[in-house]
Parts: sequence; C-alpha cells; structure tokens
Amino acid sequence: MQGAETDKLGDIAADAGLTRITFLAWRDLEDPEAGGSERHAAEIAKRFAEAGIDVTMRTSSVPNRPPIARRDGYEVIRKAGRYMVFPRAALSERAGWHGERGAVIEVWNGMPFFSPLWASGPRIAVVHHVHKEMWELTLSARLAKFGRTIEERVAPRFYRNTRIVTVSDSTKRELVDDLGFRTERITVVPNGIDDAFGPGLPENDTPLVAAVGRLVPVKRFELLLDALVIAKREIPNLQAVLVGDGYEHDALHARRRELDAESWIAMPGRVSFPELIELYQRAWVLASTSLREGWGMTVIEAAACGTPAVATRVPGHVDSVIDGVTGLLADSTPAAVAEQLVKVLRDRTLRARLAADAHARATQFSWDASARGVLEALADDALTRRP
Repeated sequence: MQGAETDKLGDIAADAGLTRITFLAWRDLEDPEAGGSERHAAEIAKRFAEAGIDVTMRTSSVPNRPPIARRDGYEVIRKAGRYMVFPRAALSERAGWHGERGAVIEVWNGMPFFSPLWASGPRIAVVHHVHKEMWELTLSARLAKFGRTIEERVAPRFYRNTRIVTVSDSTKRELVDDLGFRTERITVVPNGIDDAFGPGLPENDTPLVAAVGRLVPVKRFELLLDALVIAKREIPNLQAVLVGDGYEHDALHARRRELDAESWIAMPGRVSFPELIELYQRAWVLASTSLREGWGMTVIEAAACGTPAVATRVPGHVDSVIDGVTGLLADSTPAAVAEQLVKVLRDRTLRARLAADAHARATQFSWDASARGVLEALADDALTRRP
C-alpha cells in the first residue's frame, strides 16, 4: 500500500476514534477451504494494520496451525471448531479475554456471530452473498433447513440497524428483496485485486480454457466439464486447466475419467501464485460456472491479465462480467456455456475486444480502495454513536 493510502486510512480511523478493530470470520486465510471471503478479510486487515490500527482476526481453528499467530502486522486467533467458533468468539470478545474491546467487523458467512446482541461499540457486518440454495448443496436436509431459517428469518431481525457492507449490487438487491434490509443501510464496496495480476505472456498456442476455484458444489465444476466436452466437438484441439482443490476432488476426477477427457483437461490442484498468473495470461478465456458468487474474484483476476470470461448468469457474475463487453454470460446449462465458449474461442477479433475492455475495467479495482470503503463504513457507524 502506498504511503498516501496508509495516511488516509490512519486519518479516517483517528477522526472516528478507531484504535482497535476485531474481525470475526468463520475461516482463516490458511484454512484448506479458504476462498474469496477469507482473502478479502486478510487483505483489509493487512491494510488496517499498516495504517497503525491494532487489528485482531478471530476465526475457527486450522489443522496444523498455531492457535495464536502474527500475520502481516495483525494478530490471528484461531480457536474452536467450525460451529463452536460462533459462541466462543462472542463470549471472548464480550469478556475481553484478548485485550480491551474495540470496533467489530463481522464477516457474516451464512451463520452469523450475532454481534448486535453483545458488541456495544462501533460495528459493521460484511456480507459477500446470500446463501439460499447453497445450504442444501453442502448440508443434510435438517441442517440446511436450520441454516436457511437462521439466515433468512432469524438473523435479519437482529441486524436491522447494523450497517452492512457487501461486494456487489446483486447481493445488495438480495439483501433488500429477500432478507428485508433497508437499502440506505447497505454500502457496496467491490473486492480489490492484487497488483501482480497483469498482462505478460502471449496466448497459448492452442485454445486454452482456464477455471479457478474450490472444488465444492457451489462452483459446479461438473457442469463445466460437460460444457468443455461439448465445446471440444467444435474446437477439436481445445485444452483446459481447472485449478483448485476441495472435497469434490475425487468425484470430479472420476467424472473427468467417465468423459474420457484426462488427456486434454488438466486438474493440477492448487498452484503457486506465479503459476496462477501465468495460467491467466496464457488462457484464451476464463470459465466460471458457479451457482452464485458474491462478486467473481477470479473473473477480475483473469481480466487484469487480459483474459475475458464466460460465466453463468448468476448473482456476482452479473457484476464482475459486463455481458458483451468484458466477457459473455450464459444460462446455467452445459450447452449454453459451451456455445459461449466456442463463440469466444473461434472469433479472434471478438476475443481481442473483450480482452482489452476486461483489462481496462480490472484496473479500476484495488485492495486499497476496498480497505478504504470498509473503514469509511465502520467510521460512519462510530461517528453516529458519539453523543
């Protein structure tokens, strides 16, 4: 972060009397299942710490990681399991077990920490997306029903007067239309992007489709596999690389074998940061077939590297992809996704135009701007609490 941005964050915090901020998040960045939400919290916390704010990140425990550590200038407390972290974090913050109580940024990831019930100081909630049918994709019927009831019916009653920060206009609409929040209480602050993402290597010699994400049901990689097989009938020399890991690893590898696609669809698991950038740069198009997203972080990362996207027309994607300008949106069927992939792969002129506009738009986003937007929302809440 540049010195001017650090000073600006410091001034915002000082004017609002924000000296200590605690993040409450379900998972830590080092958790094997960490994704965009965890990256967002870590990037924001890092910049707050650089500005001289005392920052603590409280999450559930992570296998083979110490319960208390330092990262990028802030303290990380990883204690309790995936479910017990919610009451334990609330009790610990209320009792001040790890220092004086300050402001709270709650990352509401489906199941809330119910900070309005116990946090007396400045606080905001960060909501990346509404989960809806995602509950049924990952939990048993009984637990899914319980989760949806908490998210859609119980929790909103306690958060009516809480300032909400979300990352996209489509999530804001769902918070208003489906959960009943007031639009004036919601601030949209888009995700940022690492400065390392940018154009570099030329396109691969043969058509290359890239996909990046956790191998979990909501990402719908099985839909993408089927779409790629259909597209290959039109583009015989098509290649694809699907990067990521998760508990659907075995099922997706089995599906790839069933489709007889192991020779041209690579699934290397997690890759290093430089390898990820290289993949974005060499790909002809990025594909994302998620059921829903808060924003679509991989779409913007690829765009920054000069690679357009083909994505399903769902919340989050409709914000990160401008249809026909920075990429193409498709209905959520293998045939529809394949049709849009073939359109981009076959038409060099279209691909070049989409790539140029995607790159231009990606330059508008930064983690510095995201950190400033989140801190401004928290500062506004702090100032309204002053006598």
